[in-house]
Amino acid sequence: MGPLKGLTIIEIAGLGPGPFAGMLLADMGADVIRVERPGGGLFATMQNPRLDLLNRNKRCISINLKHSDGVDTLLRMLEQADALLEGNRPGVMERLGAGPEQCLARNPALVYGRMTGWGQEGPMSGEVGHDINYIALAGALHPIGRRGEKPAIPLNLVGDFGGGGLMLAFGMVCALLEAQHSGKGQVVDAAMIDGAAALMASTFAASQVDFWTDERGTNMLDSGAHFYEVYETRDGKYIALGAIEPQFYASLLERLGDDAAFFENQFDIERWPEMKEQLAAIVRQKTRDEWDAVFAGSNACYAPVLSMAEVRHHPHHQARGTFLDDGDIWQPAPAPRFSRTPGSVRRDPAGIGEHSSEILREMGFEERDIAARLASGAVHQLVPTAASDIDA
Repeated sequence: MGPLKGLTIIEIAGLGPGPFAGMLLADMGADVIRVERPGGGLFATMQNPRLDLLNRNKRCISINLKHSDGVDTLLRMLEQADALLEGNRPGVMERLGAGPEQCLARNPALVYGRMTGWGQEGPMSGEVGHDINYIALAGALHPIGRRGEKPAIPLNLVGDFGGGGLMLAFGMVCALLEAQHSGKGQVVDAAMIDGAAALMASTFAASQVDFWTDERGTNMLDSGAHFYEVYETRDGKYIALGAIEPQFYASLLERLGDDAAFFENQFDIERWPEMKEQLAAIVRQKTRDEWDAVFAGSNACYAPVLSMAEVRHHPHHQARGTFLDDGDIWQPAPAPRFSRTPGSVRRDPAGIGEHSSEILREMGFEERDIAARLASGAVHQLVPTAASDIDA
């Protein structure tokens, strides 16, 4: 059931990094209860709700937090919970009456996780933004890209998911561990701008010892070096080379055969551009499958660049079970892996309010009280149908 089995975490529904943090915690066995507003969010009407993957392994209760009894419902639930996570702009939860002060008053051991872009304080804390803005100000966007070109957008992996959701999940687990010893909760302020900056630690260090220049596409790890680059093959696909260490570079040259002599001086930085050009011409002579065969079993730090349509079919992923595929949808398996208490995908994404009554009963609410909250509109319950009763 995972290493976090036994923990109850309340997640205030949102988009992107917050639900991702909740997914990570739920994959590891925590009972993550998603609090969704009536009507739901972005994926409420999607054709296949099972593809709302960030909400897998969670149960869902629908609460109107603009209703006084809705807020009371949440606060009573928190008395039985270990943690709460939310991704609203600073001040929103306080205005609803469910900020850290109110929640910790109900449960002094509660871990209160907060996800924002700019952080809970600072001159920009109240401004809006998205991943691209946070990583731009964190110094993480500028170095990504090729020489002479504008910065490349790394999807929303660096801010939303790496610097955001992953940092929030890590911070909450740290605080939960500490609370087991102290008996006291605390607020975890996970700002995507902070997380993105933390991810840049080694690059910031390299820039201070003249190992990294501000001109993108000229450094060893940003496509400046011929031995750390993506190359196009004859069939319009791509391969990735990362032969940094001398022994791995030697293996690369060995597989290049008669062309190896041109590339003997690996760290002749002045010649990197012409070596890249020459290596690109060599790679274009073969298809990607042919290069797979050339580098099979080598230590050249080689991999084919797989598309999203291809990735789950690769033999390595098949052998490790990196992806789960039931014939209807496919998705990444929980990570990381544990030898004794592995995480798992136990539950499909829940419908809005699918478990409202069930959750309230578990939290000690009496049937009459549950009925009153449903009647007042403070809480909503999904009416089960053949299509939506996914846990039937």
